[in-house]
Amino acid sequence: MNTLVVLLGPTAVGKTELSLSLAEKLGSPIINCDSRQLFADLRIGTAAPTAEQMQRVRHYFVGTLPLDAYYSAAQYETDVLNLTSQLFPHHPTLLLSGGSMMYIDAVCRGIDDIPTISPEVRADIKRRLAEEGLESLAEELRRMDPDYHAQADLCNTRRIVHALEVCHMSGRPYSSYRTNSQKPRPFRIVKVGLDRPREELFERINQRVDEMMRQGFLNEVRRLMPYRHLNALNTVGYKELFHVIDGDWPLSMAVERIKKNTRVYAKKQLTWFRHDADIAWFHPSDTTAITQYLNHALHENLLEKDTPSRA
Repeated sequence: MNTLVVLLGPTAVGKTELSLSLAEKLGSPIINCDSRQLFADLRIGTAAPTAEQMQRVRHYFVGTLPLDAYYSAAQYETDVLNLTSQLFPHHPTLLLSGGSMMYIDAVCRGIDDIPTISPEVRADIKRRLAEEGLESLAEELRRMDPDYHAQADLCNTRRIVHALEVCHMSGRPYSSYRTNSQKPRPFRIVKVGLDRPREELFERINQRVDEMMRQGFLNEVRRLMPYRHLNALNTVGYKELFHVIDGDWPLSMAVERIKKNTRVYAKKQLTWFRHDADIAWFHPSDTTAITQYLNHALHENLLEKDTPSRA
């Protein structure tokens, strides 16, 4: 049976290099599952694959969206399922790699059948967000859907806006669509999780941020100033450096905030993933154990497989 191997873990844990070597052993392209790497022009701040890495292994869903595109986990589910149906006849095992929790769940479990939002409703909620602010929209969500309001992150603009869009579009509470039922997939799913001791992971995060700054992250953010209002830029790293360009924060303060906020995000990722009993966890350096696990799961000897990945 066709198999989708999902390589997941928190930011900076070491997924990129391992994904390249696994893809080569599997003879598979890499299906990116980092929601921000889908957008063009966010290369440094999202630690997107380099040109050399993308030449080494074919990647899908990297830099394919304009910054102003509306995109969701539901759309990603549709796009990945369409892609896998095209690729599986040529690659019986495919590799999906990333750390975007909802996007991984969308592919593995499926998204509830939430109604499509009309451009009119989307534009109206967007206008009200600009005029009234997030707190006003959150209060309206409390009235329309108290169940979701009670569990939602009320500082997450995108979640609040989307929930309100669904309420207005359908006349039903957003929570009524969240059944969390798992949809069948025409392929097996094998999940490999990467983790490190907390101190080790946090040090890698700090080092990655420093490396991003050396690569010219601040200049990348300067070029993106005209687009700062877009959701794609509502992202750790970009938000903090906008304050530097505005003259509100010194650069050293922004860099420390980026490191701290990235560490917080990594902890959220791990908390989310730990609820999934199907994930087999490994240290990224334990490549022998990872390969043995996949050998058993796929009934193949990957250690003897040196086939380069194909398009």
